[in-house]
Amino acid sequence: MNWLTKITPPGMSKIFSKRDTPDNLWIKCPKTGEMVFHKDLEAGLFVTPGGHHMRIGPSWRFQFTFDGEFKELDTPEVPRDPLKFKDDKPYTSRIQAARKKTGRDDAMAIAVGQIDGLESVVLVQNFAFMGGSLGMAAGESFIKAAEEAVKRKAPLVVYTAAGGARMQEGALSLMQMPRTTIAVEMLREAGLPYIVVLTDPTTGGVTASYAMLGDVHIAEPGALVGFAGPRVIEQTIREKLPEGFQRSEYLLEKGMVDKVVHRRDIPATLGRLLRVMMKRPGSSVRASLTPPPADHVVADGGGH
Repeated sequence: MNWLTKITPPGMSKIFSKRDTPDNLWIKCPKTGEMVFHKDLEAGLFVTPGGHHMRIGPSWRFQFTFDGEFKELDTPEVPRDPLKFKDDKPYTSRIQAARKKTGRDDAMAIAVGQIDGLESVVLVQNFAFMGGSLGMAAGESFIKAAEEAVKRKAPLVVYTAAGGARMQEGALSLMQMPRTTIAVEMLREAGLPYIVVLTDPTTGGVTASYAMLGDVHIAEPGALVGFAGPRVIEQTIREKLPEGFQRSEYLLEKGMVDKVVHRRDIPATLGRLLRVMMKRPGSSVRASLTPPPADHVVADGGGH
């Protein structure tokens, strides 16, 4: 008890009691350390004033990618714990926690809608769900999205975000790499565009399979894209890596990425590409999403 408490009349403390505030009211920009009000961050498509593209989940991706309404498709059911895996906690507990955190069944979400007036299938990988790891559920979802695109004669757009294969599923996880590769070939045989939007981070087995098999590769600014992480590479070769190594801009310079696009410009860019690739002239090309003025920009989407 301090001296102010002693002289405060009874009942007054209740009038001026501390109000509860949400933990995520202010978000710290990882790039600049600046604190950004979460409503401002949301209004600016989760890009901070410093230009850092924060990680967002399927709901937000679908909302700003499609022209308007869209329909989410159910993802396939798979065995939950085929290997009965357990480290410091059971795999089933980890899945349960991830589902509670994200409100999603697994790391992939599929939706169908229009991009610049063209029916398209969009698949989004959610890093908030166990690091977006590629397991059986994610593999099955990718295949379903490709099949849906073929059935509808529509292009497939995939937003990647992953730390790699899901270790709790062992070889069953690694099997998803060739399976998704075959699904990409299915799109090619049908003559349908397959566009990959690389977001931060896209690594491991995802990079070694469907993430690098697109007809066109777009990347968000500053996204980490590679197989092994920079630290692992530095420790292996015992040399300092170049500045910006494995980031979008570096990969663009080396020819691994076709274009680095700000988040607000992705829908318009996709629309132009799809119309050219689908040979559909007369675009109504939707203008780039316009964020608020520079002093009123948005925050991190967490995993939703």
